[in-house]
Amino acid sequence: MKQKVVLAYSGGLDTSFCCIYLTRDLGFEVHSVIVNTGGFSDEELKAVEKRAFEMGVTSHHVVDETKNFYDSCVRYLIYGNVLKNNTYPLSVSAERVSQATAIANYAKEIGAEYVAHGSTGAGNDQVRFDMIFNILVPEVKILTPIRDLKLSREEEIEYLKKHGVEMNFEKAKYSINKGIWGTSVGGKETLTSNLGLPEDAWPTQVTSTEEKNLELTFEKGELVAIDGERYDHPTKAIQALQAIAQP
Repeated sequence: MKQKVVLAYSGGLDTSFCCIYLTRDLGFEVHSVIVNTGGFSDEELKAVEKRAFEMGVTSHHVVDETKNFYDSCVRYLIYGNVLKNNTYPLSVSAERVSQATAIANYAKEIGAEYVAHGSTGAGNDQVRFDMIFNILVPEVKILTPIRDLKLSREEEIEYLKKHGVEMNFEKAKYSINKGIWGTSVGGKETLTSNLGLPEDAWPTQVTSTEEKNLELTFEKGELVAIDGERYDHPTKAIQALQAIAQP
């Protein structure tokens, strides 16, 4: 009987590699989980699910943590005006706690012997995921294929091509993390400080050229209305503002 592993899955390069590697090379029964913290549309979630099954997962599960992430974390970042290095919001780093917690809970729910994530050995995400897993599910073993194999993104791409995986490999050269409180993009240019990202590395490109004035209403620091239209939760207002600003 195959052992179960719950894989933190986003559909990107790293977790796609993990999916193929864990199923085909190591023989695990892989259950993928995507934890949405506000960065995925319904259409994107459906596309991720389709890709997961194409990669050979046994099951795929979607957890919507958007509201919980905001209520338990983002709200207090706003209250404290918290900025890393007094420069930019804690977006991806903050949401990892909500994501790892949801994955740990799902691993307990289905009785998985392992959890896996696609973090490399270069950043802090590996620590965030490992710490939460060790606290919440200490009996479950952690698998980190990208970190353990010390793979470059180019090596991951070659591996997936060899296994017949089709995806936008030019876009896959960049690691993109989207959530309610921000989007981060990482690639070879971000390893140094003298290069900028090419325009096509961004998940969306600005196409609008006209100026637009908006009236934003805040209560206790939280966005509650745009141009007089109130929203039942700040996450709805933030997403509406993103839809306006994104083009």
